[in-house]
Amino acid sequence: MMFMMAMAIDKVKVIITDRQKKVRIPTGLRMQIRRACIAVLREEQFEGDSEVSVSFVDNEEIRKLNKEFRDIDSATDVLSFPLGENGVYDVNPDTGAKLLGDVVISMERAQEQALEYGHSFEREVCYLTVHSMLHLLGYDHMEPQEKAEMRMKEETVMARIGLERI
Repeated sequence: MMFMMAMAIDKVKVIITDRQKKVRIPTGLRMQIRRACIAVLREEQFEGDSEVSVSFVDNEEIRKLNKEFRDIDSATDVLSFPLGENGVYDVNPDTGAKLLGDVVISMERAQEQALEYGHSFEREVCYLTVHSMLHLLGYDHMEPQEKAEMRMKEETVMARIGLERI
């Protein structure tokens, strides 16, 4: 008789907040975002319980955040605010979960880019989530080699959740 051992899945808490009124959030999008976050952590073989915050904002709010934290006075699609560095994270004292950080997505920009790139709004929001999650785990794309590695990881995760490029 053969037994298969299931790999224990660590707890992942994804806190999603809608702080905008300009774009209607489609049914099921929150679940897709949770799946995207979990897929990134699995792909990266992240160990331990974790928490991440995802906020939906409009262009005006993301522009303000971009100005305040990056000194760039324009709207962008997504901002990442990591709470860890070099694999060391703050920990929620109540749960023991590693606090990965905050993902802030401009839903207006995501809608615009979905049209521009010719794919669904859901795919665009999930792609931005995956991109930002990789930033929270320490990835960057300032150098061509880093950019290529990050893009490969993004596409691998997107395929894993069934949202590959068409």
